[in-house]
Amino acid sequence: MRRKAPRIPKRRTIRRSGQFFVYILECSDGSFYTGYTNHLQKRVALHNKGGGSKYVKTRLPARLVFFKSYKYYKLAILEERRIKTLTRKGKEGLVSSQDKRALRKWK
Repeated sequence: MRRKAPRIPKRRTIRRSGQFFVYILECSDGSFYTGYTNHLQKRVALHNKGGGSKYVKTRLPARLVFFKSYKYYKLAILEERRIKTLTRKGKEGLVSSQDKRALRKWK
């Protein structure tokens, strides 16, 4: 008797909608942490409560110094990867280009 081949389930496409953010936090030791999220205020608050990432947890408090919003999840992830490959000078350039008025809104 022939065995049936196992059925491979189809990959489900997850549709993400809304607004997505790439952000840079400056930790208490002066280092930068880059991440992405769909809710910036909650994520920064989570980091400062000791959650979110092991890296930031040991370098509290952290403050938001840069963010950029995207309509599409994939673009936010790609930008996060790009920023993570930058040197410290490159990240400092991004931070200095950030509109300080926009940052006040998210604090």
